[in-house]
Amino acid sequence: MLRKYLGPISWVLALLTLSFSASAADSTNKIVLQLSDSSPEKQVLVLNVAQNLHRSYGKDASIEIVAFGPGLPMLLADNPNNKRIQSLASKGIRFSACRNTVRKISKLAGEEPVLDANAKMVIGGAERIVELVNQGYILIRP
Repeated sequence: MLRKYLGPISWVLALLTLSFSASAADSTNKIVLQLSDSSPEKQVLVLNVAQNLHRSYGKDASIEIVAFGPGLPMLLADNPNNKRIQSLASKGIRFSACRNTVRKISKLAGEEPVLDANAKMVIGGAERIVELVNQGYILIRP
């Protein structure tokens, strides 16, 4: 008698397992940090916040720093914070540089600035933040 219920019970258990697995996959803390300020103190603060979030959440976090406007210099190759950026990138923290700002700097300087090797160029910094927020990221602007 019990055998005729094992089939349906197995299916229910399998579906519940898949539901819990999907929920666990969606439990990642998604965080985007905005840097649009030129002050060196703000750059250090953004990197500190990213490091603290990584320390708290580890692999359960998806963290991206988006730099644009006056904040873009943090992602230039000659920035004094490059070693910290490299260290954070090795932990999975992503860095996005605004192409619009790079174009503006190129026009003013007469040459394109060299970005940190860990920086990924995105079309626009503000657009990238909107895209990430629409994907469920929480925006933090230290």
